[in-house]
Amino acid sequence: MNNHNENLKTGEKGAWLSIIAYIFLAVLKLYIASIGNSDGLHADGLNNFTDIIASIAVLVGLKISRKPADSVHRYGHYRAESIASLFAAFIMMLIGIQVIFNASQSLYLSNYMQPDMLTAWVALFASVIMLGVYRYNLNLSRKIQSSALYAAAMDNRSDAFVSIGVFVGIIGAQFGLFWLDPAVAILVGLIICKTAWDIFKDSTITLTDGFDYKKLDQMKEAISTFDNVKDVADIKGRIHGNQELLDITILVDSTLNVADSHAITEHIEDYLYKEYGISHALIHIEPYEKDKE
Repeated sequence: MNNHNENLKTGEKGAWLSIIAYIFLAVLKLYIASIGNSDGLHADGLNNFTDIIASIAVLVGLKISRKPADSVHRYGHYRAESIASLFAAFIMMLIGIQVIFNASQSLYLSNYMQPDMLTAWVALFASVIMLGVYRYNLNLSRKIQSSALYAAAMDNRSDAFVSIGVFVGIIGAQFGLFWLDPAVAILVGLIICKTAWDIFKDSTITLTDGFDYKKLDQMKEAISTFDNVKDVADIKGRIHGNQELLDITILVDSTLNVADSHAITEHIEDYLYKEYGISHALIHIEPYEKDKE
């Protein structure tokens, strides 16, 4: 349990990094866009302000997840991570739809402008910064197995793509391809929506107690080979924040005493922890009886 809380505390570093990066880039983009005549960079700056909200949601989710179990939440508050991921997904989807709508409107009305080249370099600089933040948060989320931080990393990557799209559009405008800016923006908006959908899908599966059935089949097959385990009658799994919880029913010889039966469960728990990193498994023992003919 302490290791999980330490991981959550470590994950807050990634959330804070995102917030600081977004504040800096949002202010920079809005200022340069105002003097460089770039609607694309201005929209990107507003996008980053929205991202600050998503990053704060992730940070709050990580902090709530660290709260100890209480009389109402006997399993702790780890699912606050998944709720934060869901919230971030909704914000990303709204951003993606907004980008697509604004770009489509600009393309339809042929409302084109030629921005200053300074705005292109700022967009490129912002994309490099966000790619760096993305790599950091992605590696950290995998290290501590945090769904909320993973969602934040995907948002970081989407923002890097947005800035790259803005850069390409501004460069195209310098050569008279004024339509390129909104066209690239539409493509980037679709990428953002796809990323938001993936995060939404993963979060809802977690919150509805979904689990990888192939992984359960592998564990069931392995446990069935343990000494004194006659059969695995049932195995279920669910994800609780960054933890995997299992409920297993095994059948053993009805003549085994309590101590021997308990030793079997400890053997299974050790295996699950070493092979899958699962530290929470509730193993129920039932007597095995051959079918009477």
